[in-house]
Amino acid sequence: MNFWRNRRLWVMLAAVMGLALFLGITAQNKLGFPLDDAWIHQTYARNLARYGRLEFTPGVSSAGSTAPLWTLLLALGYLLGLPYLFWAYLLGGLCLLWLGWSGMRLWRALWPAQAARDWLAGMVLVLTWPLLWAAASGMETLFFAALGLQLAAWYAELVTNNEVTLRNVARLGFFAGLLILIRPDGLGLLLLIAAGILLLPASNTARLKRAGVLWGTAVLPLLPYFLFNHATSGTIWPNTLYAKQVEYAAVLAQPFITRFSQLLYLSLGGASSGWRGISSPHLLLLPGLIIAAWQAIKADWTQRRLFYLLPLFWAGGHVFLYAWRLPVTFQHGRYLIPIMPIWVIYGLSGWVLVLLYNSSESNRTLWLGQQVARLSFTFIMLFFLLQGAFAFATDVAIVEGEMVTVAGWLANNTPPEALIASHDIGAIGYFAERPLLDLAGLITPEVIPLLEDEEALAHYILNSDAQYLVTAPGWPYSQVANQSSTRLIFSTEFALTKEQGLNNMTVYQLMVP
Repeated sequence: MNFWRNRRLWVMLAAVMGLALFLGITAQNKLGFPLDDAWIHQTYARNLARYGRLEFTPGVSSAGSTAPLWTLLLALGYLLGLPYLFWAYLLGGLCLLWLGWSGMRLWRALWPAQAARDWLAGMVLVLTWPLLWAAASGMETLFFAALGLQLAAWYAELVTNNEVTLRNVARLGFFAGLLILIRPDGLGLLLLIAAGILLLPASNTARLKRAGVLWGTAVLPLLPYFLFNHATSGTIWPNTLYAKQVEYAAVLAQPFITRFSQLLYLSLGGASSGWRGISSPHLLLLPGLIIAAWQAIKADWTQRRLFYLLPLFWAGGHVFLYAWRLPVTFQHGRYLIPIMPIWVIYGLSGWVLVLLYNSSESNRTLWLGQQVARLSFTFIMLFFLLQGAFAFATDVAIVEGEMVTVAGWLANNTPPEALIASHDIGAIGYFAERPLLDLAGLITPEVIPLLEDEEALAHYILNSDAQYLVTAPGWPYSQVANQSSTRLIFSTEFALTKEQGLNNMTVYQLMVP
């Protein structure tokens, strides 16, 4: 038993050291979050703790949260009186550790003959820089990924041990429902688990019972969320789900195969644009992933079951979904990060198959090649770990220098009742606490149909009661800013943003009609 715990301890130490590296480099400037969206979660959580309601603007119910379970966890920190940055980092670190441990568990369930090497999966997972970036981001990404791996491990154990009891099925269903409360994307894994259980040998009556229990327990935690969203916005899913699809509709003009290939390449560790380059060391695991996938296909086809392929289908389906509805690669492919652990685990297992099962001490050349492969991957992984830490620090600096700076200026220089139109509302909602006209449609759903029509959106802003317009890097809103009645009153002039080739955030005063 001590041996098992020691391997988990190694992974825990690696996770702590990786997170400490990210936060230590960032702290040389200022700690914060790398995304404005993290401040949206903080605003929802603080208002939930203060007022007991899911609201972005106090007194106005909002169906804008795609991660209500993450909001609840963040709200707990406010109820306990903990510093919000400390609590968010702590939750992210715990999710990273959970991810590593659940990855180890999935490894043992899929490849029991290699159970003693489960630490390999755990160590590489917690030191893969996009996963560390997500852990420190204040976002729900790693929470989603960790619970997803846990569900995949439970399912694999259920099949391996032939323990398809209604109790185990109910556990899968309930936690799959919770996964959807972290992100709606979790529905894909629930569907795969349902298909996998349906394929297991059983009578039709038993299959019917299992299906009823799985879907019944999955819907149970979702009902309050669906009812709240429907009562607030008329749909069971949050506004963001629809707003993002409209906002980035232009990229859907590309052929689907192009979109899918680019997102798949990025999720595998490739560059975010073009086809040359590497953004993460797990791209080096691609040959192993191909080998492991081929072995999975052969094994599952022979036994007519969904076992080895279930995690791979989940990862591939996730990429397919985003290629279909939201094919964006910005912010280090943050929508794809949750399924990167699957590629890592299977890629490692394939390489283990090659390096170990074909090893021979008498073959000096092969042995030397194995050592070079191991050392090379370790060195490259640590190199990217350092690069990822600097990327995280840069992302935080931009959010602090732009979004947080503007929010502080608004808090000190505008009336408390002033209505502010802005595309990025997270930091403004948290620090300025002003009424907001959300130009991304998160808390202002009537804006969503206008997102594809710049002229209509400008007309809407100018004819609203908004007294101020806040532009964002990449979103100049020139048709509003160039009006004779619009007056520029503040710009961040943050140098780092200009170095990235983006415009600084600015505040305009509008003539209210």
